[in-house]
Amino acid sequence: MLRNKSLVPLSRQHQHALALCVRIDRASPIEDAHLDVWQDEITQHFQQEIKVHFAAEEDLLFPGARKFAELIPVVEELMVEHAALRKEFAQAEVHALSATNLLAFAKRLSSHIRKEERRLFERMQELLPPEELGALGAGLEIALKGAVDTCILPTPATRLRADK
Repeated sequence: MLRNKSLVPLSRQHQHALALCVRIDRASPIEDAHLDVWQDEITQHFQQEIKVHFAAEEDLLFPGARKFAELIPVVEELMVEHAALRKEFAQAEVHALSATNLLAFAKRLSSHIRKEERRLFERMQELLPPEELGALGAGLEIALKGAVDTCILPTPATRLRADK
């Protein structure tokens, strides 16, 4: 289903995070010498975009979804996942993730994003009247202003290589 323009800002940020997950997956196994650089990049993503993204979802999107009984279980799952992902982002900030943990983190973050896109966003687009979806979009636009709107460039150690 085509993404409603009200949810596009969140989907765009999802694309940024998914790109990071793909790069981690393709770079694995990550050499110990590069672990700190990867964790710095993960931290940068969290500080510049994902922290604001999570707050916007929790403050605006999830309460709107909770109006529908069928979406409450999905929202509860997503909230639990946000808490777990925040812990992993905090571990990355202090360089406490191993190469195995880093790959597992990328898989969890990717799975979380796909759940939001496929299960939550799709149903919200079907269930919310256009005026409510528009109001949600206006609120999200304001809430997401705190996120940096520039692409985070990979370092030489974290960029994809043709030889991988």
